[in-house]
Amino acid sequence: MSGNGNNGTILVIGGGISGLTTAIEVSEAGCDVVLIEKNSYLGGRVVRTNQYFPKLCPPTCGLEISFRRIRTVPGIRCMTLSEVEKITGEPGRYQVTIRQNPRKVNNKCTACGACVEACPVERPDDINFGMSKTKAIYLPFENANPLQYVIDGSVCSGVECGKCVSACPYEAIELDMEPKTTEVEVGAVIWATGWDPYDAGKIEDLGFGTTPNVITNVMMERLAATGGPTGGKIQRPSDGGKIESIAFVQCAGSRDENYLKHCSGVCCMASLKQTRYVREQYPDAQITIFYIDIRSPGRQEDFYAEVQNDEKLELIKGKVAKVTEESGGNLVVEAEDTLSGDRVSKEVNLVVLATGIVPTDAGIQLELGGDLQRDEHGFLTNDQALPGLLAAGCAKRPVDVAACTRDATGVALKALQSCVGQNNG
Repeated sequence: MSGNGNNGTILVIGGGISGLTTAIEVSEAGCDVVLIEKNSYLGGRVVRTNQYFPKLCPPTCGLEISFRRIRTVPGIRCMTLSEVEKITGEPGRYQVTIRQNPRKVNNKCTACGACVEACPVERPDDINFGMSKTKAIYLPFENANPLQYVIDGSVCSGVECGKCVSACPYEAIELDMEPKTTEVEVGAVIWATGWDPYDAGKIEDLGFGTTPNVITNVMMERLAATGGPTGGKIQRPSDGGKIESIAFVQCAGSRDENYLKHCSGVCCMASLKQTRYVREQYPDAQITIFYIDIRSPGRQEDFYAEVQNDEKLELIKGKVAKVTEESGGNLVVEAEDTLSGDRVSKEVNLVVLATGIVPTDAGIQLELGGDLQRDEHGFLTNDQALPGLLAAGCAKRPVDVAACTRDATGVALKALQSCVGQNNG
């Protein structure tokens, strides 16, 4: 690849905020970068967020800057729909096999949408966590990067249908597009593979998956987003009803020997932020937060204090034991108030479970004489057995967007040492 000259190459796995930041910093410092992302778009989990904390601005604020820098700095090769199959070799000379899955839409695509109108097949929208649907050919979200449609091969019937091919005026659809395999040699590999929300369906007695009006915190972000399943209107999934009362259940499965032992650190502030979403749309709604501890370090304490001034918001210190559904779709949340010792029962329209963060499993085969080192919670550690194998952001611990950016910059500096070593070797 052409770019910054003979200063070596670094592989970044993951195109979220950590991966983008690392790739940009490394490239601007003089190394070539191969940035791969398993999804059809860049931006990771951030693009599913309604607002950043603490400024409460949309994610496009930060991502637009990163996307512009990627277009202007030399030496970054972006590969979406791509995954690492295996890594072999030795420090400073890692051989990486990358599989790029077919988009089935080529670079002639103008995102005009004619193909969508012609497509007869629907699929659950993963951006909206299945709360809405797209066609089999779809644009992941407005202003996706790259701004290019993609076909879900698991539901598309291919040439047997072909209606999208006929509808496209630009000959941008190639239903016979095949996977490609690429081999690259790199001096360092950075895992910026991000995080997944813990599966709330595994948590007993909280009703997720069986009761439609129990949702998770990541689903709440999409309900509040203008690009979400309801156009930004927060409402009950069961009937589209208004919200007169809502309960936020903190540490849903977290800090629990049966599920997640660790605290994800960001969930408290995310729920406090989401109370603002509710209050903007429903000035008179009763909001209840059930919590173990509210963790709001540093300047975030000011935001917590501001939220506490809401006269229609109640904070109850106690872990929720049970959520049950009443007739009409309302929910009853049961907990023990540990400050008073009383049993508490609240009937609400909607329950939001603040589930924790778990590391995404990249499923990469290492042929380097050992596996990656992880801590007891499954996050990658800073002390890998071989040099040049690094982790950034939520791949090694749960952190917010600002912390991911700072950490990725530091990891880029470490990777550059391996990059220079590869060149000098």
